[in-house]
Amino acid sequence: MLELAGCEYGDFERLVRKEGVEAALVTLYGLGVYLTVDELKGRRRAVRGSATIDVVPSQLWNPSSTVHLLGQTGGSRGTPAPVPHDLRWVRDGAVNKLLAIEARGGRSWRHANWETPGGGAIVQLLRFSAIGAPAVRTFVQLDPAIPGVSPAYGRRVRLLRWAGRVLGVPQPHPRYVALEQPLPIAHWMAAVLRAGETPHLMTFTSPAVRLCRAALEAGVDLRGAQLTVTGEPMTAARLAAIRRAGATVVSRYGSNESGTMGYGCLRPEAPDEVHLWHDLHALVQPGSSLPDSGLPGQALLISSLRPTAPVILLNVSMGDQAELVQRACGCGLERLGWTTHVRTIRSFEKLTAGGMTFLDTDVIRVLEVVLPARFGGGPTDYQLIEDEADGGGACLRLLVHPAIGPLDADAVAQVFLEVIGSESP
Repeated sequence: MLELAGCEYGDFERLVRKEGVEAALVTLYGLGVYLTVDELKGRRRAVRGSATIDVVPSQLWNPSSTVHLLGQTGGSRGTPAPVPHDLRWVRDGAVNKLLAIEARGGRSWRHANWETPGGGAIVQLLRFSAIGAPAVRTFVQLDPAIPGVSPAYGRRVRLLRWAGRVLGVPQPHPRYVALEQPLPIAHWMAAVLRAGETPHLMTFTSPAVRLCRAALEAGVDLRGAQLTVTGEPMTAARLAAIRRAGATVVSRYGSNESGTMGYGCLRPEAPDEVHLWHDLHALVQPGSSLPDSGLPGQALLISSLRPTAPVILLNVSMGDQAELVQRACGCGLERLGWTTHVRTIRSFEKLTAGGMTFLDTDVIRVLEVVLPARFGGGPTDYQLIEDEADGGGACLRLLVHPAIGPLDADAVAQVFLEVIGSESP
């Protein structure tokens, strides 16, 4: 793409020196140097003028990196794509994690993780070990023994333990805790609080809400507990549900390909406000230029800055949009130099709920092709709405046009889930 734009290395270097990183990236976007999430995944060819480019995700791997650990993108977006991890990159992220945790006063906290087992979870656990505060608990949301679950998840659980042994940072034995029954985690957190220490749990947003609601209903006191959440929008309703249980929460923003890009502001104006880690990544927005790119004006275009980055990203969209704000908040993260705020982060190309992500192209095919073929109607007769249930929980509403006639609601929902699930491990 740089070649098509007539931009050689020297041109790029002079542009950055003259205009600065962000202005240079905006200029390159105007010249057609960018990737949408479908192009990044190799699901759609990149067309720039009369040229067509077939993007192979592995071509974006950093050739100067050593692959110490091979993770993968979420299988819920379709065929999982491998993502390499270099331990030097793990260490770079650990430096920022240490600074962010210390800004929260959390160096001595008792850390734990509750996610689906995968490369990203392993990296987060290794970073805790790197800062001298290894996790004391690892909870997983998926039981690898359930019939029909991909064997990959069982391998990942074992990898959590093996990676720790090989790298000399032993990890706790993963314990399965179902999303529907989160009280074992609440009881662990309460026990840590009674011992005069602070529990800190990293998880997705919806599971954090489930956990806090279950604790409140069971009378488990979580006052003083700390949460760091990611993977879904933190809304006002979800924030209120967590706070009702007495816990404090901040958001973390990132992706499998980029790693963490932003960490929660400690004096936020919006529930999901984070400080951009601009020493690791640059973020720019398209604005009103290149409307034929299909990207909205507030889309986030990510570029990797560190030579240790596992994937070389140059104006890459992950399908998210947000507000980029420069403001003085006075929190510890601003004093460290992270002054750019990212907030109201929402997806325009994918659906995320309960920690699972689906590309719009997959969802649309089910709504416009599969369901009409099975139950009747046409492409616009089935619609999916992302909503919040009472208390801030994630809720998806599948609406069917009344003209189709009486239908078994459970049957429609089951077909939707079966088809979505059949395309993912």
